[in-house]
Amino acid sequence: MTSLREIVAQGRRIEAHRPWPRVVVTAEGWSAAADELAGGRATLLGLWGESGVPGVVHMAAITEDDNEIAVVSLECPLQTFPSVGALHPPAIRLERAIHSLHGLKPVGAADTRPWLDLGFWDVEFPLGTRLPAANPRPAYDFLPVEGENLHRIPVGPVHAGIIEPGHFRFTCAGETVARLEQRLGYVHKGIDSLMAGATIDRAAKLAARTSGDSTVAYGVAFARAVEAALDIEVPARANYLRALMAELERLANHFGDIGAICNDASFAIMHAHCGVLREQVLRAADACFGHRLMMDRVVPGGVAVDLRADAPAILQAALKIFRQRFPRLVELYDNTASLQDRTVSTGIVRPDYAKQFGAPGYVGRASGRAFDARKAIAYAPYDALDFTVPVLNAGDVNARVWIRIHEVEQSFALIEQIIARLPNGPITTPVDSSNNNGEGLGFAEGFRGDVLAAVRLENGRVAHCHLRDPSWFQWPLLETAIEGNIVADFPLCNKSFNCSYSGHDL
Repeated sequence: MTSLREIVAQGRRIEAHRPWPRVVVTAEGWSAAADELAGGRATLLGLWGESGVPGVVHMAAITEDDNEIAVVSLECPLQTFPSVGALHPPAIRLERAIHSLHGLKPVGAADTRPWLDLGFWDVEFPLGTRLPAANPRPAYDFLPVEGENLHRIPVGPVHAGIIEPGHFRFTCAGETVARLEQRLGYVHKGIDSLMAGATIDRAAKLAARTSGDSTVAYGVAFARAVEAALDIEVPARANYLRALMAELERLANHFGDIGAICNDASFAIMHAHCGVLREQVLRAADACFGHRLMMDRVVPGGVAVDLRADAPAILQAALKIFRQRFPRLVELYDNTASLQDRTVSTGIVRPDYAKQFGAPGYVGRASGRAFDARKAIAYAPYDALDFTVPVLNAGDVNARVWIRIHEVEQSFALIEQIIARLPNGPITTPVDSSNNNGEGLGFAEGFRGDVLAAVRLENGRVAHCHLRDPSWFQWPLLETAIEGNIVADFPLCNKSFNCSYSGHDL
């Protein structure tokens, strides 16, 4: 058994990569890293490909004992690499996406079906060899389910509500779900391809649009990756303003989710009141930063706008309203028996699954996984702020609601601390990207969980960028959570996860 530290020590280190090490390893080193994931001694943070001569696959992991991060890379001269998913199931979909985009083949993989390629593209492997696509494409082969009196219900990709597209194939025994299989990729935008060759400013805008409800989180992750690559120090005021934006984004989404979960349980009054609170957060964000979603307000080097002079008073007034109204809504949720009947013991994610998949955000924390990038990675200014990470073990819809409730309360306190401690000074450090080369890895804790950004800069432009949404490690767990539940509870389970289609599909 070779530890992740030993693998890093034995690999060829890429000196330009910051702030954590990246090493090029042999096939044996790659498989040893996969063994570390399979053994639970490390957690997978990302797995992505890069086309070229030769092609390359990258694996980001974090050690379980002390949260040390490393990226291991394997060159693929034969366009193949040892499958990580064969040993560690959370890597399966990521490997399928690598093959769909780059044509790099995971040898020994248990599932070789295409993932992001739905058969609509004119070419196969658009970021690799760009082979002409077969016409017609073979039909997607859903997994078989054995048993008596089973029937299938196809749902989507077009849904009844105004939501993103995704296909769900239910196999049921009566009303009970025996298996759910997802088919995603319908909002693939080609983010990796659009990033290649873009200026840093252009790439920052693309990153901020990967998943619109997490625009601040993506902006921070990308900016931190660029800043690491160029070895830039961000002004203290900018870090505090980024955190303020991130907490406002968290509040808006958690308010919206709590209401929407209750609405899917036919308790519309919670939806209405939480919608009012969400709207007040968005208005406060607009008053403070000039944009309701705060899009493009985070930039490499700092932030694009400073707070208005009256912003602290606006935020304090909003917090006063939230502290008055939100506890009443929590009490209403907790004391409504018909609502509890729908959420308690519904859609359980087992703690061992949450640990194995490195489940981010409220999905993991509702099932006993305490990881939060604001604590584990402790980036500024969270390393100087006082807050706790709520953790529950029930793993059901109710637990995911309560994690959101507790995180809302923590965000109240964080916003107050940020306002009180906000330092004076500049809000940005100039980014002189001309002829600068470097590689960087950046993280940010969004409302769903941790967002990863990996960037390589060449001559002041983005040569390669990969963005990983937390939904990659949440979507598969939704399939396990719905098994044994009735079909009518799927909207409730699905909303309690609220995975991003757009962030996942890239």
